[in-house]
Amino acid sequence: MTDTDPHPLLTELISLALAAESDDTAECPPFALLRREGDDHLEVLTGEVVDVDALADVPLTDAPVLAAVPYRQILERGFVAHDDGAPLRCLIASRVERVRLADALSLLPAHAPATTFHGPDSSDEEYEGIVRRVIDTEIGEGEGANFVIARRFEATLHDAPACALLAWMRALLTGENGAYWTFAVHLPAPLRSASSGLEAAEPVMLVGATPERHLTLKGGRAVMNPISGTYRHGSDGPTREALLDFLVDPKETDELFMVVDEELKLMSSLCPTGGRMSGPFLKRMSRLTHTEYLLDGRSSLDPREALRRTMFAPTVTGSPMENACRVIARHETRPRGYYSGVIALFEPEDDGWSLDAPILIRTARIAADGRVTVTAGATLVRHSDPAAEAAETRAKAAGILTALGLHDAPPRPAAQTGSAEAGAAPTPFTETDPEIAAALQRRNNALAPFWMREQTPTSTRFAGASVLVVDNEDGFTEMLAHQLRHSGMTVRVRPCADVDDVLTDDLVVFGPGPGDPRRPQPRINRLRALMVERIRSGRPLLSVCLSHQVLGMLAGHDVAPLAEPRQGIQLAVDVFGSPARVGFYNTFGVRERTESDDDRREVTLEPSIDANGVVTAFRAPGIASVQAHLESVLSPDGERMLSALIEHALATAGTAAGASPARIRST
Repeated sequence: MTDTDPHPLLTELISLALAAESDDTAECPPFALLRREGDDHLEVLTGEVVDVDALADVPLTDAPVLAAVPYRQILERGFVAHDDGAPLRCLIASRVERVRLADALSLLPAHAPATTFHGPDSSDEEYEGIVRRVIDTEIGEGEGANFVIARRFEATLHDAPACALLAWMRALLTGENGAYWTFAVHLPAPLRSASSGLEAAEPVMLVGATPERHLTLKGGRAVMNPISGTYRHGSDGPTREALLDFLVDPKETDELFMVVDEELKLMSSLCPTGGRMSGPFLKRMSRLTHTEYLLDGRSSLDPREALRRTMFAPTVTGSPMENACRVIARHETRPRGYYSGVIALFEPEDDGWSLDAPILIRTARIAADGRVTVTAGATLVRHSDPAAEAAETRAKAAGILTALGLHDAPPRPAAQTGSAEAGAAPTPFTETDPEIAAALQRRNNALAPFWMREQTPTSTRFAGASVLVVDNEDGFTEMLAHQLRHSGMTVRVRPCADVDDVLTDDLVVFGPGPGDPRRPQPRINRLRALMVERIRSGRPLLSVCLSHQVLGMLAGHDVAPLAEPRQGIQLAVDVFGSPARVGFYNTFGVRERTESDDDRREVTLEPSIDANGVVTAFRAPGIASVQAHLESVLSPDGERMLSALIEHALATAGTAAGASPARIRST
């Protein structure tokens, strides 16, 4: 290195990493190398490393801060996780450099680190067994719509880790395309934790090419980027015909819509005016092509709090998220480490800090003893094929395994030959292809226009009404609350366990949630008690999904598993003479009453019943209830139907004989 070196920081870090490889007493300083999508430069950071306990403790001053956020951090939200003690480690950058990508490639080591590949930690047959159990015992028991279950691919590194990180970074820059971030992070343990004073443990060493943004905040604009649906390229590369087949595959389409719904829940909690969808788009990687949407809105939250509220993406957990974390803990026996967490860059801006936080997928973690782990998961839905899901995990891991020299590279068809240094071969298809563009656009034809337009409140239909939304562990309540605010109402959302007053507000909305309403459990029992109290008061209420099923049981109806779960599907239904296309997320259904049910009747309701004998809605004076998720992106008629049901509940309260909106027997 000389005084005229145009890239002194990168050159210095490479020199120190090489020195540490040959001298056990030499130490490589902390560093982070980042190449962000659309940037022809490599960002280089070094500085002080500090561990903190909580996201709120991330030190934001006048310097950029890079934080490696492990999956266990979801414990901050009160969710379940195997706790491996992985630290929330921050690099407070004191030196920052931008290097042209071509110059960086000429400086980074080009050798292939010596490794031994051990393969996955479970056989395909074992993973397929987990898939079947999740479908049968989780989705089939009403625990949720989709769940992401991971498996690990393992190897041993025989070279110095810091130098291997640099070489693998170069390999990813030249061998992988379509990444949102390509990065290498070397964060040695600080001498002591800045927050707890505990002795620190291992270095955090990560290298990857992640396709997916979790959250960005810049200038008050929040953006999320749900990616789901996976087209696995064939041995001869991707083809236009296979892509078109993928774009009409109902499983792949449903999977994407479900994660869009889940991320709209998060956006609704971040942005007072909600989130607007755009897309879908294609996201092409070296071995896979995904579909994605962009969601954007306005938020004034501290970026640390915004990140805490959105831990972690449904594309790596499931839906509903809180229960998905329980399901993951039941079916994954090992902690996740940093997989499905985020790597977050906080940068000072004029009036605060920006945030850019991609998801830690397609990432290798290197332990101090040379263990290398690449984790990949598949999104399991009601019609998942176990063998296909096992193959998907292999395909997702294959890109980074190949770049790390741990997997044979696929044949490179003639149509894709080009400069390896560019990291992106010519594509045999594009979104501008008329047939592909039309196939993408057709996905929006059946979606709710509410979420594809500006979310500024414009209606005063129910202006001045106060609403309590009771949350039963499903963030759909945030989307419901947003739609209610859009109609002029003043809305607050409270967890069911924290609600102590259901009598004050003009309307109480009892929300959806996971689980079997027939099973006695504290959450269901509490929901039932609150609903009975509200009904007896004679004041208006609306119940949705799980709460609809509980209300049906109060009316003496049976609740039973459906012949096939309706998790994340759109159906055309007739609700009291009004046809509507709406989205469903339910495994159980309220059945039509029979004469023998009379002795169990506690409340009298008028049902709306579909052709299969399933009750889609109830009404009575002051009461409206619906099985569907009218707030879902799958509900193009949801906004209209929600307004009609609320209008009924508010307009008819207190009109029944004896000024009671429904007849209920004391219990």
